[in-house]
Amino acid sequence: MAKGKPFIKWVGGKSQLIEQLSRLLPADFDKWKDVTYIEPFVGGGAMLFYMLQNYPNISHAVINDINTDLITCYQTVRDSPHELISALREIQHEYYALQVEEERKSFFMAARDRYNEKKLDPIENTVYFIFLNRTCFNGLYRVNKSGLFNVPFGKYANPQICDEATILKDSELLKRVMMLNVDFEKTFDQAKGNTLFYFDPPYRPLSDTSSFNDYTKESFNDDAQIRLKEFCDRVNEYGYHFMLSNSDCKGKNEEDNFFDVLYKDYAIGRVWATRSINANPQKRGKLTEIVVRNFKNQKHIKYEIQKEEPINIIAERETKYGKGL
Repeated sequence: MAKGKPFIKWVGGKSQLIEQLSRLLPADFDKWKDVTYIEPFVGGGAMLFYMLQNYPNISHAVINDINTDLITCYQTVRDSPHELISALREIQHEYYALQVEEERKSFFMAARDRYNEKKLDPIENTVYFIFLNRTCFNGLYRVNKSGLFNVPFGKYANPQICDEATILKDSELLKRVMMLNVDFEKTFDQAKGNTLFYFDPPYRPLSDTSSFNDYTKESFNDDAQIRLKEFCDRVNEYGYHFMLSNSDCKGKNEEDNFFDVLYKDYAIGRVWATRSINANPQKRGKLTEIVVRNFKNQKHIKYEIQKEEPINIIAERETKYGKGL
């Protein structure tokens, strides 16, 4: 039986980190009653699908993203899975029938132009969204200042454009989910009782050339990161729980304390991630990401890398405890 998982590829997606992140959840989370789970930056939804399938005590789930087309995609998967599958099968058949790379590139460019017209109904918009996601370079979602998708063609032999089993399972899970397309601060209105926020915002770039946070025409700069921290303060003041992921600036520059200073009042841990989306193969590989929490009692203490630990001994801990620290 199929398991729910992301139906799109997304930069910074959490599929590879689920095991590590699950160990940093509140220790008694499975005992909470009538849980509200909120993701203000849903992205590919790896954490969402994990939580929905592993915690039946989540009675109210809310996802949000400022990317309108992404939320339309979630709504279509939830509300019209069979119509979506039928249309995806058709475009996949047309694409596979093209044997010459230049023909496929022309097909891709025509689809990109059609998508950028922004005059499509929800199903057609989602079909092109998924098609472009599976056939563009590295599965990126990037737009220019005018809000037009501008990722180039990707040279994949037979990309899976129609993943029927995943769409059907995700549709079933998403029936329990409220979907919003608002600024992240407005998700606060949905919090009540036992609430856990999981924040996975556009990451702070580790260098001038590593920014992948331009999936909307408004960039998520340091001012936005500070505004998010102030929102976390509000969540904390009201007695709700939160967990937040972001890039680890110190992993690139030991003197860059941006997040360690910004979130100094909270627990800051680090987890291992693998960077696979980079045009330069030499810049791919292992790196750390931060995980910030406003609670200390987590499911597995040993899997946290404390902020005061030098970055160069993290590998020693991985050897001691095994991967997924």
